[in-house]
Amino acid sequence: MQDSAPGPRRVFPPLYATAGDAAKDRLAFIHVLERLKTQKRTGWVDHKIPNPESISDHMYRMAMLAMLSEDVKLDISKCVMMAIVHDLAEAQVGDIAPREGIPKAEKHRLEYQAMHNFVHDMLHDSPAAQKINALWLASITEYEEGRSAEARFVKDLDRFEMASQALEYEKTYGTSLQGFFDSSIPKLQHPQVKAWGQELMTERASLKQENEAI
Repeated sequence: MQDSAPGPRRVFPPLYATAGDAAKDRLAFIHVLERLKTQKRTGWVDHKIPNPESISDHMYRMAMLAMLSEDVKLDISKCVMMAIVHDLAEAQVGDIAPREGIPKAEKHRLEYQAMHNFVHDMLHDSPAAQKINALWLASITEYEEGRSAEARFVKDLDRFEMASQALEYEKTYGTSLQGFFDSSIPKLQHPQVKAWGQELMTERASLKQENEAI
């Protein structure tokens, strides 16, 4: 996520299952998911946005955006599920921002470690755990390797959702969040999401003109 000035980030220690009780370990995972509801997105925290969205807020709207797709070539169910799990590792590692100076390779290592904890230690390699892990991996590797239209689409939703939120914060707080648009809108590739991005920027330009006329 786009960021600038340093700001606080809540970091959680990893929780490893020890009892060997599948039911207790699964419940531990369910409790870990609560962190996604309370962990605020770092970019907004750094820009001092009051009561900023959580990680799960972001993923929920991405899932809803996926359901708006009109692309019959896409597996929309897969897209929705990928949107829901793509930031799952952040329940353990937090929303790591570039200003923290953590190399990309190390960020990936921490995220893979978190998913290993969830899938193997907490969910005991269950079929559900394997499906979650496969979807999470798809959201990363299939996008980076260009192997999946669904992964590329979900990445576009990630960018567009961030830009949408930036505009909403601009309207609410009267601040400029230009960097969030610069790092998202020009990178959109899917035709439908690109069209949404153009509509969003048109709305932003109209709001700016209205504010300047006051």
